[in-house]
Amino acid sequence: MHFTKMQGLGNDYLYFWGEPEDPAEVSRRLSDRHFGAGSDGIITISPSDKADFKMRIFNADGSEAKMCGNGIRCVGKYVYDKGYTDRTRLTVETLSGIRTLELHLCGGRVKTVSVDMGRAVAGEDLTLDVEGEKVVCTPVDVGNPHAVLFVSSAEDAPLTTLGPKIEKHPAFPGEVNVEFVEVIAKDRLRMRVWERGSGVTLACGTGACASAAAAVKKGYCRADEDIAVELDGGTLKIRIDPDGGVTMTGPAEFVYEGETDLC
Repeated sequence: MHFTKMQGLGNDYLYFWGEPEDPAEVSRRLSDRHFGAGSDGIITISPSDKADFKMRIFNADGSEAKMCGNGIRCVGKYVYDKGYTDRTRLTVETLSGIRTLELHLCGGRVKTVSVDMGRAVAGEDLTLDVEGEKVVCTPVDVGNPHAVLFVSSAEDAPLTTLGPKIEKHPAFPGEVNVEFVEVIAKDRLRMRVWERGSGVTLACGTGACASAAAAVKKGYCRADEDIAVELDGGTLKIRIDPDGGVTMTGPAEFVYEGETDLC
């Protein structure tokens, strides 16, 4: 079966046109970076009766995600560059609802994509007991769950030790994505992420949206202004509307094409 490896700021997935049998198992097998193609998961693309296209996202551990900001940008590039559409404004059905994409071209191919990510709902801070340590986080719903922790230094954040403990904390019954965020300026954040079901990744689009929404709620950043969110894989531009609506803009790139035997 044919797949295309794509990445948005280093958040890499294997993309399939159509849906393989048992996509969760396919994701577990192919995502392994030693015995598979290596990725943060797989994304399937198919026609939709509700939107222009439909996407499903499976993490490296086989769990299904509701939404992926970096992934949906790559979906836009995939369907345009491969000729499934000639329009630069698209709708994509996800488990988090229908999202609208604006494709920005360079030389007749998609270079960057802006995504209407819907609304981000930032809740009141939670104080978690993590093995006797008190940890304060801001819960944010961007169609999928996030726990945003503001830290003095993102580089020194306990990403691989505290991240998995918060991911599976009882306060989040369905598990949660965890962002460690350093405020650099009113219009700039530095973020690192522990993704639910995938662990450390170079970027998380919904995590960048959640981090910006939490920063606006806490007064670190301003609504209705572009916020640059610096991730390990690069920078995304996030804008939070006064009503909580989120627009994300960033790159999408092909890596390679491949074939796999799913028998």
